[in-house]
Amino acid sequence: MNMGTKRNFAIKAEIRDLTAKAFTFVAQKTMYGGKQISTGDTIFIFASENEGGCGLIAYGIVASAEAVPRMPGVARQTPRVSITVTRMKLAKRRLGRNELRHFSDWNDGRPETELNFKFYRQATNKIVGLSDEAAAFLRQYFT
Repeated sequence: MNMGTKRNFAIKAEIRDLTAKAFTFVAQKTMYGGKQISTGDTIFIFASENEGGCGLIAYGIVASAEAVPRMPGVARQTPRVSITVTRMKLAKRRLGRNELRHFSDWNDGRPETELNFKFYRQATNKIVGLSDEAAAFLRQYFT
């Protein structure tokens, strides 16, 4: 899948153990290029506020990624992927829906707006691809 180029992704999902050393996400929806995720990619992990989470909690490296086969006979299906992630670092500051909600000028090019658009405009849990600018912005939360 990944031809040597490491990419950046983010996932918003239900997280039960916020300090786990590894995470497994089964049959997650993908949007905005999320279906391209593969082993070795960086992923920023958001604990979904829809399930009582607090937003950005960690980042890690994708240890495995496998596309979930489409169900036969169903015309419209969101691509799904199962991944395992090795956690690298926990976030040091809060970043979630409340901090991103004011970034809603969808064409302003800001990384905060990209995150708000991809995660909170349509609030479903999902894996999304990130721009280099959004990944650089998120890295600030780990120093």
